[in-house]
Amino acid sequence: MKVKILLLAIAFATLFCYCSTSVSNSGQSSYVYTDDYGAEVTVPVAPKRVVSVSPAVTEIIFALGADSVLVGRTDFCQYPAQALQIESIGGISNLNIEKVISLRPDLVISGSMVPQKAVEQINKAGVPLVCVVEKQTFEGLFENIAAIGKLIGSAEAAERLNNTLRAEVDKIHLDTNLKCPTVYYAVGYGKGGNFTAGGNTFINDILTRAGCRNIAEDIKGWEYSIESLLLADPDYILIRKEDAESFCKTEPYTRLSAVKAGRIIPLESAYLDLQVPRNIEGLLLIHKMTHPENS
Repeated sequence: MKVKILLLAIAFATLFCYCSTSVSNSGQSSYVYTDDYGAEVTVPVAPKRVVSVSPAVTEIIFALGADSVLVGRTDFCQYPAQALQIESIGGISNLNIEKVISLRPDLVISGSMVPQKAVEQINKAGVPLVCVVEKQTFEGLFENIAAIGKLIGSAEAAERLNNTLRAEVDKIHLDTNLKCPTVYYAVGYGKGGNFTAGGNTFINDILTRAGCRNIAEDIKGWEYSIESLLLADPDYILIRKEDAESFCKTEPYTRLSAVKAGRIIPLESAYLDLQVPRNIEGLLLIHKMTHPENS
């Protein structure tokens, strides 16, 4: 299920380019915001009741210290733990429209997986809905933090958060004289097919910034052949921690040098699967594990 959600989210995101905000709100109670799908939405300057239809949006709002505005979230919005105390509106692709409206939000912020019919129903109820979707680059994280900060009236907090995150990234100093270790991120594996992050994903950017070379950097999208994986035989395997043990016991992955040598890096799911502040934790961990000479 997680793999399907991730792949669908990225697939939608790659279809649309990032559209910057169009704002002139000095002294006004509302302004027109152009979202990532190009929709022009009239939104309040400082919304008091926000419904999030995206785990990434929810996490960013908490990271901004603005969670007091959240009155609704999806079943998938489970981080941080405090998010579970917020009223649920159900799923994402099958969200409960009646529940959303009953929460009387003055703004709904969604990701890329909300059906157009749901968007139309929410708009018809007079509730502004803005889409903030994953971007294909690492810089998209900072763009989304800034956008969400602006939307909820926390622009200054967003700037501070971005500065803090960038400072963490700047701690990484890559030695260009050393060979870049090769890595493979196992998004999906086994009978269901092999999936990883291609070169046109923000995940690829994270791996590059961590001083690694993604063996799938030459592909676009997510499908990757087992033959290519075995031939490339990467130095390290990145995988969700809950999948690590099974992967290492499954043929033909047992043939990989990284599996034989125990060069497996188990990761928290959201370190790479979502475009959120925890990407920085993932980046730092990957760099540390793949560059032991710098530890």
